[in-house]
Amino acid sequence: MYDTIIIGAGISGLTAAIYAARKRMNYRIISSDFGGQFMVSGEVLNYPGIVKTTGAAFSSVMEKQMKFNNVKVSMETVKGIKRQGSNFKVITDKNKYGTRTAIIATGSKPRKLNVPGEEEFARKGVTYCSICDGPLFAGKDVAVIGGGDAALEAVDFLKDIVSKIYLVVLEDKFKAHEYLQERVKKNPKVEALFNAKGSEILGNKFVSGIRYEQDGEEKKLNVLGIIIEIGRMPNTESFNKIVKLDEHKHIVIDCQGHTNVPGIFAAGDCASGHEYQYVIAAGQGCMALIKAARYLASKKGD
Repeated sequence: MYDTIIIGAGISGLTAAIYAARKRMNYRIISSDFGGQFMVSGEVLNYPGIVKTTGAAFSSVMEKQMKFNNVKVSMETVKGIKRQGSNFKVITDKNKYGTRTAIIATGSKPRKLNVPGEEEFARKGVTYCSICDGPLFAGKDVAVIGGGDAALEAVDFLKDIVSKIYLVVLEDKFKAHEYLQERVKKNPKVEALFNAKGSEILGNKFVSGIRYEQDGEEKKLNVLGIIIEIGRMPNTESFNKIVKLDEHKHIVIDCQGHTNVPGIFAAGDCASGHEYQYVIAAGQGCMALIKAARYLASKKGD
């Protein structure tokens, strides 16, 4: 019987695991992958104490810190959590684990456009990760869909790789940090299309273009790559039967990481803060672990 099981190995889950290790708790961290947003982030310029880094470099530092604290991730996919008396059972694709508390830190996944051609041309010119697939579009014209931080970060990453970038923005203005907007506006390779909504992805074996609607008129872009960056959705499908979700499928938490179920905590992008920032996720992972430890202390002798 574990003191706590941490589900997810992004910055939130790893922070919780480091604190659990330093508290000498009997814990386990389980995840189907490693790194979370580390693996798809370009420049990181706003993490306290680090002037400038990248997602990959940040991931490398976290791995060193994990080794220093003897944190080892069990690579399994969690299917759900069930009550087991006053405790819980975490069910994975490989095992079942008993635990007194659980911390859900499963992060989020890219939101899809849900238009014709999107599924057909996934990995055939349609991608949700500029860093992963950007080099495939070297010298080509591409479309980036979105107007927030992730979209403009994708543009900034692609600027020295591709020939031309059409930035398809649903709203009438960007929603990204000002420094990203300044970079994009200065880039002669970028053409921003505001009040534009993608309606169909075109192609044969690979992407050849995208149709979009703008000011009531249907238009077309001839591009060989489409990078979709229109936000993220929480990875919470496995937990909707045990904890309360909000209208956007995030796990509802209070300011201390408690869910509606005593003994289950949540942190990071899957939780109801709706602000996808490394520093917030790390802080929430720390808070969730500390509160889980205090919950366990309060239950001693029960």
